[in-house]
Amino acid sequence: MRIPAVVASGLLVLSFIPGGGARASGLEKWTPDIAFKVKRVTSVRPSPDGRRVAFVVATALMEGEKSEWLSQIWVADADGTHPLQLTRGEKSSTSPAWSPDGQWIAFVSSRAGKDAKDAKEARPNLWRIRVDGGEAEPLTDEKGAAAAPRYAPDGTRIAFLLTDARTDEEEKADREKRDAFVVGEDVKRIRLAVVPLEKDASGKRAVRRLTTGNASIGNVEGPGHFDWSPDGRSIVFDHQPSALVDDWTKSDVSVVDVESGTVRALAATAAAETNPWFSPDGRWVAFEATETPVAWAGASRVFVVATAGGPPRPLALTFDEQPDLVGWTADGARVIVGETRGTVARLAALPMDGGPGADVTPADATVDGPSLDVTRRRVGFTSQAPDRAPEAFVARLPVATAPAAKGRRRASSAAPAWTPVQVSHAQDLPEVALGRTEVVSWTAPDGKPIEGLLTYPIGYAAGTRVPMVVMVHGGPTGVFVRSYTGGPTPYSVAGFATRGFAVLRCNVRGSGGYGRAFRFANYKDWGGGDYKDILAGVDAMVAKGVADPDRLGIMGWSYGGYMTSWVITQTHRFKAASVGAGVTNLMSFTGTADIPSFIPDYFGGEYWDAFDLWRTHSAMFNVKGVTTPTLIQHGEADRRVPISQGYELYNALRRQGVTTKMVVYPRQPHGIQEPKLMKDAMTRNLDWFEQYVLGRTSSAAN
Repeated sequence: MRIPAVVASGLLVLSFIPGGGARASGLEKWTPDIAFKVKRVTSVRPSPDGRRVAFVVATALMEGEKSEWLSQIWVADADGTHPLQLTRGEKSSTSPAWSPDGQWIAFVSSRAGKDAKDAKEARPNLWRIRVDGGEAEPLTDEKGAAAAPRYAPDGTRIAFLLTDARTDEEEKADREKRDAFVVGEDVKRIRLAVVPLEKDASGKRAVRRLTTGNASIGNVEGPGHFDWSPDGRSIVFDHQPSALVDDWTKSDVSVVDVESGTVRALAATAAAETNPWFSPDGRWVAFEATETPVAWAGASRVFVVATAGGPPRPLALTFDEQPDLVGWTADGARVIVGETRGTVARLAALPMDGGPGADVTPADATVDGPSLDVTRRRVGFTSQAPDRAPEAFVARLPVATAPAAKGRRRASSAAPAWTPVQVSHAQDLPEVALGRTEVVSWTAPDGKPIEGLLTYPIGYAAGTRVPMVVMVHGGPTGVFVRSYTGGPTPYSVAGFATRGFAVLRCNVRGSGGYGRAFRFANYKDWGGGDYKDILAGVDAMVAKGVADPDRLGIMGWSYGGYMTSWVITQTHRFKAASVGAGVTNLMSFTGTADIPSFIPDYFGGEYWDAFDLWRTHSAMFNVKGVTTPTLIQHGEADRRVPISQGYELYNALRRQGVTTKMVVYPRQPHGIQEPKLMKDAMTRNLDWFEQYVLGRTSSAAN
């Protein structure tokens, strides 16, 4: 629970985050190398009987020619004992799925089978392995990429998603340099498929595609969602008319009969309907649906519809109106949703009868990637804190049994307490000094309350003014939450704290986690109210006696890069800046990105209809007179924010004689994927701000 501590000069300082206190002296110093010892822990899946939990641990490989994350599946008892690494090898294994009897785990891997001619040509396919150990067995041998395996309730089949493969003719055309293509055409779609566990007379398992035509279950950014009916006869799934990212706004929900392949629409309106789940009795399907017209800032709620068809019925609105549907409770009386509220990811329960929702997890309990087991009584998830790296946890779902129907004697049972158990011990980190992190709040010039996270430098002495860097998140509907500060990222909070900086992470208007009105408050106003929110936060930290007004820096990726590029065109207050994959020109961005409907939605129309609005909110049309030393970082393969956005800013600054450097990361999409390149980006940022804010040169990357 947050307790107000100080209210002065429009600044509200909140109580320290539990576990986030200052580290004792004598601990090891944080370094970029330590950051890459932090494991990624994901996909926490409780077994059907609740006795075991599977999860995925990814390790950064950075020796020799390797620069990748290698993921392997682990299994531990539900009390956190007897951990076992289930999969091994040079290829990652992901997406664990339990068989109904709990004896097998299906997973996805691009490892090559025993009969493979060339391991380099292996594609992501389905495998299974006994939980007690042994050799993994291949289940499919498809040229397209497999994903998201899910056992049928009777355990005889596995449904999964399968991306269309390139045809032999297409591959031949590539080899013969006849590989011209038409933009937006023949983008490979994602299909729903099923494979039997029992081999046929020829010793094969024939994969059968259940969806055809234009429908794609997900897009090039990743697969969509599907769920088996309790009787195993049908599968409900979401789909869009192509695999283009921009078509997510046209998503619908349908049901396919597994035996016949007959598909019928279940929810198909002007809204975007996604993430469907069958109720325990199979009579209902819950799903998420946006408002209409669909807005990129996102405003949605959960609906339920009869499996036989009919008008969908809305459930109660959630706090942020961005619920992530996790599944149903065992009694079918509620659905469980995940949602960020402020700086914490939490769970809530929405009653089937439309009544108000109720929190499931405590206000300070972070729940990332929640997943219910098949009994719907336990939830697996990861959790972390500013001073605690992510680990896997499992807990009994603390939801009371639904009240008995009228005329029955049985009363509802009380909800059990939320008592998560840590089941993984993946992190093997030295005890390092980390800066204390606290939640802070201030008031924007127009009266809006703004929240953020402030991390102090190591060994901070109260009342001392220190250099401060401001971090702006992406999205713009992203949100800074109470995540571990010592992991690998281009902007390392722990790294800056180690080098003597305070770090202010601002959840400016437009961020998620603070309600619909707040999230939509930057429409037609990028660089307006959000810019003032940032400066008000800086003023608040100066008034608090923490930030030195003469030693400030600012940085951000994606929309955070947009804001950083915008800030340096509006003020000379910051001594240094770093723009990561930033949108610098709203018009040329829209003309080259894979989401051309994004900016027109935020700015109320196309640029040819609102030219002045687009121009006045683009850094490139306000760039004259910039003096701030600026580092620009961009992935060469970025389709979301094409690299030309970075080049535009770089050349404009360079031609004005501004100190600037642009670093291009080969092969990288919108986010840096390879650990060695991530380390380069991290180190360059730390050195850049140390040089231009503090005026000293360190181990700068070349």
